[in-house]
Amino acid sequence: MFNAEVFQNPYLPQGATEVNAIMTITTSGEGVTIATPTNLRLFGIICDISGSMGGAKILAAKDAIVKIIELLPTDAAFFVVTGSSRAKLLVPLVNAVPENKLRAISQVKEISANGGTLMSTWLHTALSEFNKMPQAICQALLLTDGQNDLSDEQDLITVLDASEGKFQCDCRGVGTDWRVSELQKIAARLLGTTDIIPSPDRIAEDFQEILTKAMGKTVSDVSLRLWTPMGAKVLFCKQVSPEIVDVTSRAKVVSERIVEYPTGAWGSNESRDYHFCIQINAGNIGDEMLAGRASLITQTNGQETKITEAKILATWTEDEARTAKIDRRVAHYTGQAELAQSIQEGLEARAQGNIDVATVKLGKAVKLAHESGNEATAKLLRSVVDVEDAAAGTVRIKRTVAKEDEMMLETRSTKTARIPK
Repeated sequence: MFNAEVFQNPYLPQGATEVNAIMTITTSGEGVTIATPTNLRLFGIICDISGSMGGAKILAAKDAIVKIIELLPTDAAFFVVTGSSRAKLLVPLVNAVPENKLRAISQVKEISANGGTLMSTWLHTALSEFNKMPQAICQALLLTDGQNDLSDEQDLITVLDASEGKFQCDCRGVGTDWRVSELQKIAARLLGTTDIIPSPDRIAEDFQEILTKAMGKTVSDVSLRLWTPMGAKVLFCKQVSPEIVDVTSRAKVVSERIVEYPTGAWGSNESRDYHFCIQINAGNIGDEMLAGRASLITQTNGQETKITEAKILATWTEDEARTAKIDRRVAHYTGQAELAQSIQEGLEARAQGNIDVATVKLGKAVKLAHESGNEATAKLLRSVVDVEDAAAGTVRIKRTVAKEDEMMLETRSTKTARIPK
């Protein structure tokens, strides 16, 4: 069951046209509307077996895949794709019954590492399997340790275009030789997450966490639909919790005044926050307007169901005490987005040798993390800078930083702290 609630300051001064609102969506055992759940679950494992995965990495990956197969519930289905310069469908789509698991485990144990890296072929093979169960909740896990071949860039874009809305994919990089931006691009397009697995001995633990989360999904293909009045423009739509995902460019036009944004599958007891920024026509003092109407929509066998809905309002007033107030959730998540941007810009400046800019940007990030209570990010920042005064954002760039620590900060910079109640 889903609940939706909008938090905003609806009061605007004369001439103001920009409305900001945070929509909190939660799933629980109680709610206003019931979404039809699905019992069909398909989990795809996509594993890099290029030459660089040799040794401890491939051994740990094989052990982790075996554990995942063993843990799959018998009412789920699964497949395994191995990838190098080409993809191999190692285990075609099968139900996770004991005899199929045993056969799959036997095949996984024979995996060896060799070849290059063409990720588009891996995703294309996975997509073909997911297309066989379009009504299922389709989740994938992609593991790699290296960088995709530059010649594969256009083919990768093409397969991501084809895969959007067909399955979700969590991406994991093992070691420090892969590109964060590359996996983030794949995960963002496929509504998944990106993270670093610093050493092979932690692959199994991470895989099991992803599987547990995937098997907990019960409602598939939920869209966030936004209606706006005539003349309005959606400046952006971002998921801001549990991590920042800008879905503005993913808008699908339903009609002249209605757009939809994908949110993927949902499980029970889940909560996400979305930030809408809408530009509307200016009103006169005393005017009230419905600036937006946000609703969750599911599609089941071609039939559309509205799960829940919340309104975004605008009221123009001369009362400066009202118009000057910023909703604390809007302020909090605006700060969290600024925090992520400061980290990314600071790390980029550091990589380019521009220490002055890096110091300013990462100092700002330390200050924002301190103010918002985002201790997880603050801890990661302390691996890259020496903090002299967190409240003031006074820092010094460390001379030597482990590549693992830098990549961990970059991959986890988009994870946000929930606003304290």
